[in-house]
Amino acid sequence: MSSSHPWWRHAVVYQVYLRSFSDGDGDGTGDIAGLRLRLPYIRSLGVDAIWINPWYVSPLNDGGYDVADYRRIDPRFGTLEDAIGLIEEASGLGLRVLLDLVPNHTSTDHVWFQEALASAPGGKARARYHFRPGRGPGGAEPPTDWISVFGGRTWSRVGDGEWYLHLFDSTQPDLNWAHPEVRAEFLDIIRFWLERGASGFRVDVANGLEKDPSYPDVGAVDKPKGIPGGDLHPYSDRDPLHEIVREWRSVVDEYPEAILVAEAWVENWDRLARYLRPDEYHQAFNFEFMEAPWTEEAMKSAISIAVPASAAMGAVPTWVLSNHDIVRQVTRYGLPQTLDARDWLLDGDRELFDPGLGLRRAKAAALLMLGLPGSAYIYQGEELGLPEVHDLPLEFLDDPTYTRSEQTMKGRDGCRVPIPWTAEGGSFGFGTDGSWLPQPADWGGLSVESQEGVPDSMLELYRTAIRLRDQHLAGSESFEWVEACVGCLAFQRESVLVVVNFGPESTVMPEGEILLASSRLVEDRLPPDTTAWLGV
Repeated sequence: MSSSHPWWRHAVVYQVYLRSFSDGDGDGTGDIAGLRLRLPYIRSLGVDAIWINPWYVSPLNDGGYDVADYRRIDPRFGTLEDAIGLIEEASGLGLRVLLDLVPNHTSTDHVWFQEALASAPGGKARARYHFRPGRGPGGAEPPTDWISVFGGRTWSRVGDGEWYLHLFDSTQPDLNWAHPEVRAEFLDIIRFWLERGASGFRVDVANGLEKDPSYPDVGAVDKPKGIPGGDLHPYSDRDPLHEIVREWRSVVDEYPEAILVAEAWVENWDRLARYLRPDEYHQAFNFEFMEAPWTEEAMKSAISIAVPASAAMGAVPTWVLSNHDIVRQVTRYGLPQTLDARDWLLDGDRELFDPGLGLRRAKAAALLMLGLPGSAYIYQGEELGLPEVHDLPLEFLDDPTYTRSEQTMKGRDGCRVPIPWTAEGGSFGFGTDGSWLPQPADWGGLSVESQEGVPDSMLELYRTAIRLRDQHLAGSESFEWVEACVGCLAFQRESVLVVVNFGPESTVMPEGEILLASSRLVEDRLPPDTTAWLGV
């Protein structure tokens, strides 16, 4: 179906976590060379663009989200010339490339922070970050009671007694966005990558830039999930940050069809909608949909809020079921839906996980997501039905969440295990030998090779769904809830009816031509945990 809408309003974007995608030089770490080898595969999925997690120079204390140089590629991934070559090659295949922008913080290895450490308290170099004197006798107590997203306090002390702010790991000092040099630097970074062919940016911690200059305490609160906020919050979702975004947008708009995508963890859609104003972000991830349990009520609520709230800003929803920070949906949906999967990872009852149920629900969720109006983001391996690797040996854990939470949270490594390409081999085709995180021994059966051309496989379901979406839905933003069957969620999109059976029993199908179903139908009845697309 042809469309007059901008490409991003109906795009399917494939997220590449570079370290774990494909190893081109055999060192056990994914890289640009490996990604270039796999571009035809990504193209075969039918997606419109790739989003690449940070590939910049970094000590990798937080998977690359601790950036030491925003204009250079980390040598473990390749060179700047390799990056430019990838963008050009992807463009030749009809794939746009979105990059990760990490503006809330840098690495402690960044030249600015090294200059700050070499500077005296009150020095100009420290003004680019948040350096503060401590409280209590001798300034031995942190300046505030703020809590890190990764656990523990948000302040670390340097040798001369001052403290610096880090909402995440101590190796990720927060930048001071009230400083004109910080604002000018990122405008230049944005222009640098757009000039080299990037089609835009996913902006990390989009809600965290602005801090209250009075640095007030927040009181005794639990560790935040993300960093939810509001206009009165001292370090999240504060209104002045929108002025910064408008500056970025003025630069991005100089490049036709380039976009900004917000990773904004905010309290509700009233707050999130502000990021979608016409002169700010083009898209903002709908995390409420991603985190919703697999129930009719929860899914319908998340969709019912997102569609009109986006439309009110002239935008469309941006759907996502997983990413590099979230427990994979096969595992989430295979656990009791009253259980927080993150808590289960460390030492939860393994008997609670039903992999078959999780896979069936993940297939149904994929068709649900791809049937909705707006854009959709797919995280690498999602299209293979990979589960979370919950049993990684503790000595392999790389995510700082594990140590900063005092070993109470296992962290995000289980969704970052390198994906399998072949049925056999030392790393299932990821590289020539081994991978930086160990893969489960049975992952060969989930590999691209094992699923290629298999009609009932998750891989072919994604391919078919994306193709049918492009044919029937991509040119339309229509959406209407309809009554279909008991225990079902159903909505109309042009000539396509999407029906999801959340009930415990099979149900009679509505009339229509079956275009696609997430599991096999039995005597034209829709099984439990199944989504069908009907031509009507």
